[in-house]
Amino acid sequence: MPKPIRVAQVMGAMVGGGLETTIMNHYQLLDHKKVQFDFIVQDDSTFVPEEGIKSLGGRIFTVPSYKHLAAYMKANEKLFRQLQPDIVHSNMNALSVFPLRAAKKAGIPIRIAHSHSTANNKEIARTAVKNMLRPFSKVYPTQLVACGEYSAEWLFGKSAVEQGKVHYIKNAIDLDKFAYNPEERIRLRTDLGISDKFIVGQIGRFTSQKNHAFGLDVFSQLQKIMPNSVYVTLGSGELMEETKRKAQALGLSDSVYFLGQRNDSQYWYSVFDLLLFPSLYEGLPLTAIEAQAAGLPILASTNITGEAFIESDLTYNLSLDKAPQTWANTIKAIAAHPTNRTTSRRDALAASGYDIHRSAADMQNFYMQLISQRSKA
Repeated sequence: MPKPIRVAQVMGAMVGGGLETTIMNHYQLLDHKKVQFDFIVQDDSTFVPEEGIKSLGGRIFTVPSYKHLAAYMKANEKLFRQLQPDIVHSNMNALSVFPLRAAKKAGIPIRIAHSHSTANNKEIARTAVKNMLRPFSKVYPTQLVACGEYSAEWLFGKSAVEQGKVHYIKNAIDLDKFAYNPEERIRLRTDLGISDKFIVGQIGRFTSQKNHAFGLDVFSQLQKIMPNSVYVTLGSGELMEETKRKAQALGLSDSVYFLGQRNDSQYWYSVFDLLLFPSLYEGLPLTAIEAQAAGLPILASTNITGEAFIESDLTYNLSLDKAPQTWANTIKAIAAHPTNRTTSRRDALAASGYDIHRSAADMQNFYMQLISQRSKA
């Protein structure tokens, strides 16, 4: 039998975020006799799903952090020369310039740059680095990929999008897995002792991007007008302890729950009454798609692309320039008109490309077409 196409997935620091979930969602559904992954992860990763990867026949290779750039570049080039993958697929957004340069030096013919995100001017240092690297985003890849048009334009430029040079791999999910589950809603609410509360949820790593500090300011105002509300967060990260201290300083410790990294997040969309999404920036957030699959209303910042919102009756957007009081009043207004959570959102989301079964098949075909085109060249 012919060997499978070997794809080196350059993941950066794996931390249990949406980017990694997207790649793993697709990986699980590939025909591994046809396409197989090697995961290139940094040594500062905190959440590498080793068991899941190895159970599917994948391999994991560790390199230094890109923060030690010389060592990172040297390790990547050496690894690519050793592995000789058919394709190098970098998921590091603007930073993909580094592993793809190493891949080119190692003679890897097919090199994919995948844009998963954007930037925000409030993250001054991080955005400055991204803007410095963006002009090089098309130098080393042979293919451009993005999760959506907004992310594609941000990294590769509007002309690349208009000329059809970008292939799209949506942040697709198992739509049935995230459907509203009333049994889990009751069970998990009972476990926390908040069965009768209005639950505002936020899911994401505790980083400046996710803007949990603003979320707490919003909830602090919400408590004044909806005393029966609680705020539940899922995720971990470097700003978690700082956020806990702020909750305590605001006198919210008894009504804010920090649940950390969870492996049952699909059920929490059923538990929540509203998803708070005050991010400074996003590409095309997986969390927004998952919430809509569960029929969960979302209050999001206007910094998030409209591509993420398929179900208009579930989605509300406010500028981060609006006061936390305005956000709180909007939550109260949304709560006054609850949606029918049992209405299936599957067809609309699938029609927009968010069915993981279709998307995984498309990814597999994309890789196979690249190999076929290369062999004919």
